[in-house]
Amino acid sequence: MHIETNRQLSNNINYMATLIKLKKGYDLNLAGEIAGAEVVAAAPAKCYGVVPDDFTGIIPRMEAKVGDKVAAGDVLYHDKNYDAIKVVSPVSGVVKAVNRGDRRKIESIVIEADNSGEKKKFNQGACDAKQVLLESGLWAMMRQRPYDIVPKPDVEIRDIFVTGFDSAPLAPSLMLVMGESSKYVAKGVEVLKSITSGCVYIGCREGEEVEAPGAETVVISGAHPAGNAGVQAANIAPVNKGETIITLDIVTLARIGELFTEGSVSHDTVVAVTGSEVETPHYVKAIMGCPVQSLLEDNLKNGGEGVRIISGNVLSGAKVDADGFLRAPYRHISVIPELLNKDEFMGWASLSTKKFSVYKNFTHWLLGGRKQNKMDARINGGERAIVMSGEYDRMLPMDIYAEFLIKAIIAFDIDKMEQLGIYEVAPEDFALAEYACTSKLELQRIVREGLDRMRKEME
Repeated sequence: MHIETNRQLSNNINYMATLIKLKKGYDLNLAGEIAGAEVVAAAPAKCYGVVPDDFTGIIPRMEAKVGDKVAAGDVLYHDKNYDAIKVVSPVSGVVKAVNRGDRRKIESIVIEADNSGEKKKFNQGACDAKQVLLESGLWAMMRQRPYDIVPKPDVEIRDIFVTGFDSAPLAPSLMLVMGESSKYVAKGVEVLKSITSGCVYIGCREGEEVEAPGAETVVISGAHPAGNAGVQAANIAPVNKGETIITLDIVTLARIGELFTEGSVSHDTVVAVTGSEVETPHYVKAIMGCPVQSLLEDNLKNGGEGVRIISGNVLSGAKVDADGFLRAPYRHISVIPELLNKDEFMGWASLSTKKFSVYKNFTHWLLGGRKQNKMDARINGGERAIVMSGEYDRMLPMDIYAEFLIKAIIAFDIDKMEQLGIYEVAPEDFALAEYACTSKLELQRIVREGLDRMRKEME
């Protein structure tokens, strides 16, 4: 990592900013990217969904019942352990269903929209900004380190880290997603400053700096996962044992600013519909939790046969059905094939440039990375023992020994987990390493289970 300070980062504005150059990581060049910046509006949907699994660390306890009428911003449920943490409805309408799975776990809450546009009003002038954030549901859209969970209401926040870009494959520009709401960023920073005794950092790409008095601007260069707020935090001011930081994206920051300016929460979003199986990749303006089908609108190749729909990016997103809902963080849909070339000639031994590897195992590298690759959902191998080759470290621009940390998590060696940086990481930070893993280990699942077990042990 290389650091420079006090650079002039704009022709118009002189920022006393830090430039961080990350050397590790990798950018996957996938087919199906969006060519322009035009945004089309999605048709109003009949039903919208909220999935509790999107809000890690919350055990939902319903406040709204089936048949209840709700406005956008009304509480659907709160956390069983912290009543103050609320999750709210993105639209006005009637609670149509509370779908439960094994052991009565709430899997989704469906709201039948009335398209009235009714929004709950909040007292944005209240002295306690944290209480307003909790009541509005915006608190649940942030995450804390350690443990990568919705922050506890009573936690002492050392610093807050905001990421201003998404570096994942085919990810949208957060500046485009934020749109005209950028005018609320300064107010959002002011609110966040009131809930921490430390700094508010905004990580951004050079040329995409935002004017936000009170925030520390940090320009990040480098490949994915440079856009992860946790990776940025680890390279700016790492979290240590006994400390807590909060991470969020700049779109959520703008929503916070809008709440404290207008008195209501905006649940509008711009979604990038991307992937090799999309006929015309494009941006769609929609509402959080909208049906996936309303975003695709017969825009899939071969009628949508044999595809995998992912809410989010291909590395860390959640697989959803065609009749499912857009999942948090509500800004990306990726569609890829489930299976390509089932009976391909020579298989893994093929010399075709269509075959891809992070390493120079196939001839694709002769094209110099210019070719957009069409990949399917296969893992092309089976789980095996960890190969200690340093490949995780090459994909993770953090000052930790990733392979040793994974082994410590599997063994649940608490002392080693602490020494090796368990408090700094989140599952998404290991998504790229999971893709490149020759052992085919589910690293994100391992890290998530390790964080959950660690939290239960320490609390």
